[in-house]
Amino acid sequence: MRKREQTCLEKVRRNYPKFSVTERKIADYILENPNQIIHSSINQLAEDLDVADSTVFRFCKRIGYKGYQAMKIALASEVVSSMQHIHEEVDSNDAINTVAAKVFRTNIQSLEETLKIMDEEQLQEAVNILLSARQIHFFGSGGSNTVALDAYHKFIRTGLQVQAVVDTHFQLMAASQLDENDCAVLISHSGSSKDILHILNVLKKNQVKTIAITNLAKSTLSEAVHIPLYTSSGETDFRTEAFSSRIAQLTLLDLLYVNVLMNRGERGQEALNKMREAITVKRI
Repeated sequence: MRKREQTCLEKVRRNYPKFSVTERKIADYILENPNQIIHSSINQLAEDLDVADSTVFRFCKRIGYKGYQAMKIALASEVVSSMQHIHEEVDSNDAINTVAAKVFRTNIQSLEETLKIMDEEQLQEAVNILLSARQIHFFGSGGSNTVALDAYHKFIRTGLQVQAVVDTHFQLMAASQLDENDCAVLISHSGSSKDILHILNVLKKNQVKTIAITNLAKSTLSEAVHIPLYTSSGETDFRTEAFSSRIAQLTLLDLLYVNVLMNRGERGQEALNKMREAITVKRI
């Protein structure tokens, strides 16, 4: 079977982690304003972004198009036919089975888009950092804290020293005790949570190795950590973008956990067996 060719937006998302600062500026604009792009000339886009026409042209070439016009044609065909279908709006008059289908499709799409933008080198480096850390702390604020706690629930099975706390004051206190031998995983969809950025500042002062799980966009968090790992998701009126991204965040942490456990070999299996044995008393 012939492999389906990637769409323009998929190409932008997949290459995003490898873009330069200027290229990310163009990519962010395309991802956020696809409808406007198809009605703009290369000169208009370059002027809006305060970059040279040649910079936009090179960007188009980098993601596989002959030029700006070719990219615009490809983008126009998918904006009309695909985006409304991918991120379907839930209508208040929808039957429950219709709502179910739309919610499931949105979550599936979030996972598929996140898979497409994964950077293998960044993932491997994140796994290496986790494996070599003396301690691993998971940090998240608000809804992201539930993801951090789930990460703790997974990684404690590996036999590594892991921690996650709920209160933001306790999080700052924990961050202050880490050093260059430790690793911190910071989870924030927006990448601009004040609580997380305060924690990040403490971690940087202590030279702690940092990994971020955040949305596919340039943010203070993604620019400041050692390894940014991205999720991709859409939003509707009833389901915010941060809400639908939670599935992708949890799955990305699953991926890190499985790789860490596999790399620990017998030590990991022994830790897992001890965990299973300890909790058997909770079962009837």
